Amino acid sequence: MDLELKNKVAIVGGASKGLGRACAEVLAEEGVKLVMCSRTQADLEQAAQEIRGSTDADVFVFAGDLEQHDTIRALIAATIERFGHLDVLVNNSGGPPLAKSHNATEEQWATAVQRSLLYFARMSREAIPHLKRQGGGRIINILASTVYQPIANLALSGATRMGVVAFAKSLADEVGRDGILVNNVCPGSLLSERMLGNVKSRAKELGISVEEALVERAKETAVGRIGEPRELANLVAFLASGKSSYITGTTIRVDGGLVRSVL
Repeated sequence: MDLELKNKVAIVGGASKGLGRACAEVLAEEGVKLVMCSRTQADLEQAAQEIRGSTDADVFVFAGDLEQHDTIRALIAATIERFGHLDVLVNNSGGPPLAKSHNATEEQWATAVQRSLLYFARMSREAIPHLKRQGGGRIINILASTVYQPIANLALSGATRMGVVAFAKSLADEVGRDGILVNNVCPGSLLSERMLGNVKSRAKELGISVEEALVERAKETAVGRIGEPRELANLVAFLASGKSSYITGTTIRVDGGLVRSVL
């Protein structure tokens, strides 16, 4: 299937590792001109070099802290300067601090709101004028299965990412007639650095090994295994493509059946 992505310009946040890296790689394989952003220049350059080597993609790197509004504005401006336009925005940020509802600190709450709520709003706001100029585009938010059910130590993730779901639904209504489609993707039990960190924390709490905790996590899914980041990235590429032309305002899980909710 031709996803109609060749020569489209896409920004991927948190692109040096984990889910963001997988999204960047799959989009590059589809012929996208890629802008990769994350905090650490060295990690970003290494990931970009590997993607260039395996795909021949045109890859531009931008190192910066996307919790800062000025960095977001600079990223969008640098993308337009380099490629002249923007078609796809994959909003992916580091998760909020691990914390419980009853004792999360002021600092943890402040970080969570910046990283897991305002980031998505700011990236979208800065990108939308350029997407409109193109006659349309795609905004894809990478969230978490915490918007469907609580996960131990991820209270701040659920609280802030639910805000993104509401924001994205409103935004989809506002920009749909401009040809801009807005969707959310919720990973669950995918083997990323973020998930592994949470599993390690849970294993310590329960007094079991990390390997045992991973086995237990796999048992919680309908398919009986932990997923791979590329399994989410394949959906992101489809939502970024011309084939997703009647999908907007939705939230889709990629969790191997982890969430048992019927809605």
